[in-house]
Amino acid sequence: MRNVTLAAVLGLSICSVAIGAEKGRTYRSITWEKLKSSGPELKQIGWLATRHAKEIQSSDWSVGCETLDRDQARFSVYKEYVGELGAKRGRLQSGWAKCEKEKGVYDFAWLDECVYGLNEQGVKPWMCLCYGNPIYRSTIQLGSSLAPIVNSDEALAAWLKYVEVTVTRYKDVVHEWEIWNEPFGQGKDYAVMVLATAELIKKLQPQAVILVTAITNADRTVVLDALKAAGKRDLVEYWVYHPYAQNPDTSYAAVEKMKQELAAYSPKYKVYQGEVGCPSILEWTHALSFYPWTEYSQAKWDLRRMAGDRVRGIPCSVFTIIDLKYPDMLQSFGLIRSNLLLQFIYKRPAFYAVQHMMGFFDDAVKPVGLLECESGSPRELTAAGFDKAGTPVALLWYSDQIPGDDLAWDKVEVTVKGVTFKDPVYVELITGKVYELDKSAWKSADGNTTLRQLPVWDSPTMLAERDQVALRKDVAP
Repeated sequence: MRNVTLAAVLGLSICSVAIGAEKGRTYRSITWEKLKSSGPELKQIGWLATRHAKEIQSSDWSVGCETLDRDQARFSVYKEYVGELGAKRGRLQSGWAKCEKEKGVYDFAWLDECVYGLNEQGVKPWMCLCYGNPIYRSTIQLGSSLAPIVNSDEALAAWLKYVEVTVTRYKDVVHEWEIWNEPFGQGKDYAVMVLATAELIKKLQPQAVILVTAITNADRTVVLDALKAAGKRDLVEYWVYHPYAQNPDTSYAAVEKMKQELAAYSPKYKVYQGEVGCPSILEWTHALSFYPWTEYSQAKWDLRRMAGDRVRGIPCSVFTIIDLKYPDMLQSFGLIRSNLLLQFIYKRPAFYAVQHMMGFFDDAVKPVGLLECESGSPRELTAAGFDKAGTPVALLWYSDQIPGDDLAWDKVEVTVKGVTFKDPVYVELITGKVYELDKSAWKSADGNTTLRQLPVWDSPTMLAERDQVALRKDVAP
């Protein structure tokens, strides 16, 4: 196992090298260059157009802009790339300890830059209210204990005052408020915080949307029972989950169970995939660690998660816009690669993959559900169906294994049930390459479409009508 891991790490260091070292020099991702030079054996007719967030009216896509409260990234480094990405929402963490370093004295200058900076880019910020504050004997890290806050009259009052000041300051821009982040195993204390905090937010901003953060199944039952006992079930709209799994397609059975539990308490409750992504190297701690991820598998993983969420109508936030300098490591989940100085290095292939998905699948593209399909492949093939302006869109990918590094497509015969096309094109969504399908290679009849020698791999590819697929007018990315 040690030799395999070392080989994977060494391989990644070779394929992801950056060219140049001084300010102003050009950096490049060799993985991106290799992806662009690869592709199925079809005739390319162009590149999928991308859209700035300002050009997109609405969508449920979000991107993570977390940990700025702990100075693990710099907002100014990636501000313009958030808008370029096409996300319509950006998740921020409010940073109680960074805002209130002296009791009763607040400094929001750093958070103003983030909130209003996202808004300038056409990206609506949503706020995770967290973490603790050392001046009130609580801590600022992920996993911080809630007990010092909810079990202290002074600390709880200070927390609620901070929430009041924050919501009042940003309520014209921020409409979605997540209460804390991942207080796993603290259901009883978290229930106290949710009730007190949500009630205050609704008083200050009646139309605010409240999100309960990711918690364990047992914690969720505790919070649900507390809301029910208090007669306050309507305080909450969304229940967040963070589904970190090596194969992103394996999470949905648990999501369905979660939805069933929530429905037993209120038919109004909805789920929100509020934070998930994939590393681009082998990491030794935190989520999805001890696996030899690469920039190839990261891009495929992110696309598969997004496709699975989108077809089920689940709001989706991609973690994260840029690498974060944690106390013990420089983590590699970023759509943008950075360094230990928190500088921009290059856009990873995952950036372009996410950009293509966000640019095409806005709210005008409606999910119609998973599609039945038959194929000659021994692997499990998932087909996701959508409607765009009355025309069909289908995403297809192998979903039975962890995304791999191979840049190879199987040629299979596929019949997609309940879908008919008039003039379809084929889109590889990581690179955004748009291909023509030979008329002899597909047939729509009796409400179904059969495609012969269709390139399929372990990342979503798209079939859509030619006139619904806008092409780039400028040069290739």
